[in-house]
Amino acid sequence: MKNCKKHFLVALVVLICGQFLAPKAAQAQVIEVGGSVGLSYYMGDINPKKPFNSSELGWGILARYYSNTRWALRLAYSNLQLNGSDAKSKYREERDLEFMTKAHDVALIAEFNFFEYFTGSKRNKLSPYIFGGLSVFGFNPKNADGVELCDKPSDTEEADLTVEKDKYGKISASIPFGMGVKYSLGNKIGVALEWRWDYTFTDWIDDCHAYYPQTGNDYSDPTSGHMFSGNKYVQRGNKEDNDWFGYLNVSIIYKFILPGANDCKTEKRNAYNTY
Repeated sequence: MKNCKKHFLVALVVLICGQFLAPKAAQAQVIEVGGSVGLSYYMGDINPKKPFNSSELGWGILARYYSNTRWALRLAYSNLQLNGSDAKSKYREERDLEFMTKAHDVALIAEFNFFEYFTGSKRNKLSPYIFGGLSVFGFNPKNADGVELCDKPSDTEEADLTVEKDKYGKISASIPFGMGVKYSLGNKIGVALEWRWDYTFTDWIDDCHAYYPQTGNDYSDPTSGHMFSGNKYVQRGNKEDNDWFGYLNVSIIYKFILPGANDCKTEKRNAYNTY
């Protein structure tokens, strides 16, 4: 099932990017710039089942390029607060784990409008859309006291449970995808409501990955400090599944027409009142 999800995401990104890059008839070229605000959340080893559990306020800025009424390319920066707590998710409360981190994300995303749409149109003011792309983001998980968890011993692979892990990378990539709806408020102003999901290529956003480190006959939790006695390979997290994060947001944009761009035909311009 997990592999099917991954294959679906890859196929979605290839389809969207391929359609956007395909040759199309010359039309007006438009740039939109704006910002977004909404709720960001994390899903992973500490919260595997509940979207919006421990959600926080997130924000972002974006620039969107239209070459026609169906396809757009977006460059976006998002500043997202991601939190997780066993006490709040109630998934494995006995671990007593928690973390918080800022995700600084830069994404390149292709969008497909189901209806012909331009900001400023009086005929087609609204369109649902889907999107997919690639992003790079930085993160640095900390505990409630602000201590960087990346600098502490953490869970390890089964190859050697007694050796403290090397510091994992704080920069990773993800596949953002999702859906939304756009609405034109006026000749230059538009808004969008969007739900974005990111499948990441890291399992360390929450500093929880595989097994408890072991010393002698004991193993200890590297963040909560709890000590236990038992066998090797006691599972702390699920190393088979990478972490996710999400962003439900509202954005508002302002439209610019690029200088020297090929204008639409007169009849189309009159029909849509785009410019």
